[in-house]
Amino acid sequence: MPFVSVRITRDGVTSEQKAQVIAEITETLERVLKKDPHLTHIVIEEVDTDNWGYAGITTTKYRKELAEAEGKS
Repeated sequence: MPFVSVRITRDGVTSEQKAQVIAEITETLERVLKKDPHLTHIVIEEVDTDNWGYAGITTTKYRKELAEAEGKS
């Protein structure tokens, strides 16, 4: 029974996109590893950007700084 955990930031991801990710991961496990899709479990965990760190700061702050830097270019 395959179990796949996918963690993404919670911002702008639609239900349709998540459904596509689940379908494509399931298909890949079936095609490559011959795993039964009826026994395959995919969990998508959405994490707030305040709770996801990158380069020593939160993703919220990182993206804000990146947007400000791009605005100055």
